[in-house]
Amino acid sequence: MASPSPSPTDIGDEIAEHANVWLDWFLGTPLRIILIVVIGSVLLAVIRRVIRRVTEHIADGTPLTDRRGMTGLKGLSASPVGNVLLRANPLASARRAQRARTIGSVLRSTANILLGSTIVLMVLTELGMNIAPFLASAGIVGVALGFGAQSLVKDFLSGTFMLLEDQYGVGDSVDFGVVAGTVEEVALRVTKVRDGDGTLWYIRNGEILRTGNKSQEWGRASAEVHVAYFADLDQVERVLREAGEAVAADPVLGTYLLEQPAVSGIESMTPEEMVLKVSVKTQASMQGEISRALRTTVRERLAAAHVPLAGAEPPAALEAAPQDAVHDKDAVHNRDTAQNPDALQARDVVQPKDEVQAKDSLQTRDALPDDPAQPDR
Repeated sequence: MASPSPSPTDIGDEIAEHANVWLDWFLGTPLRIILIVVIGSVLLAVIRRVIRRVTEHIADGTPLTDRRGMTGLKGLSASPVGNVLLRANPLASARRAQRARTIGSVLRSTANILLGSTIVLMVLTELGMNIAPFLASAGIVGVALGFGAQSLVKDFLSGTFMLLEDQYGVGDSVDFGVVAGTVEEVALRVTKVRDGDGTLWYIRNGEILRTGNKSQEWGRASAEVHVAYFADLDQVERVLREAGEAVAADPVLGTYLLEQPAVSGIESMTPEEMVLKVSVKTQASMQGEISRALRTTVRERLAAAHVPLAGAEPPAALEAAPQDAVHDKDAVHNRDTAQNPDALQARDVVQPKDEVQAKDSLQTRDALPDDPAQPDR
């Protein structure tokens, strides 16, 4: 007896039942896994886009406060012209590019690790796997890194905060206390500094306790002068002011000055000398060049004004010394002449040595007897 064939209604009910079962299964774990992956991927893409915008902003060199309409900036970047000059500076461009590249790499790696690990752990949880061993392993690895590689972690953290705070960069003139020079490369673990002798120093970021940056915002150039205690103070101050004005009037160096040179009073004083100083506010990294120009100009002006420096003889002694020397020379000459009056006459009648030798040779030849064997002379 043949079994009755299923009716279309029964087939439809069966398909609907299978569809409901599949939909219930899909709306469970698979859908949650898909949502976790999609949401995590979208969130990671948004974070990476934000990181890219931040790094582009750092590489561009435009202050963030300018974009927000804020004012009150200090330094060369406060003006549009100064901002353009900073962008055109090759050292500043290299510094911004390296800083942006390093910060972007660190932030992207951190985002990938954190979000990637979170997504993987959530997916494993949805699949019914016990993630406690993974968390315990991660805790053990963290403890091991904390104790065994704490110096490395310290270097990386210090380098990250150094880059975020923009403490120094490529081309900056820095002083780390034990090493001073120009920064050539900045990384998360070490910083490369070239000192004045040409030595390249590798300094771990975690070992840098203090940093003196001479290339940020502005600097101050100065020249100290040690003049004699008896020098005219008003004249010295006037000469120093004239020297500062001469440097400010220079068509090249004057463009780097942010203020007019100023002469301070007596910095220190001893029974032998007085110390005065002329100083001026300059753009960053130019204080060394301006200081050398100030010293050269001050030296020329002091010499032209006959201002005695520390350790020089008093004017009375300087004027008396040549007269005494001439008097002593004349006295010695007169004394020698009085003791030997014939010295001058004997000096005048002395014949040249060559003439005496020629005369003696002629007399000797005439005195020799004639030799018959020799031909007639």
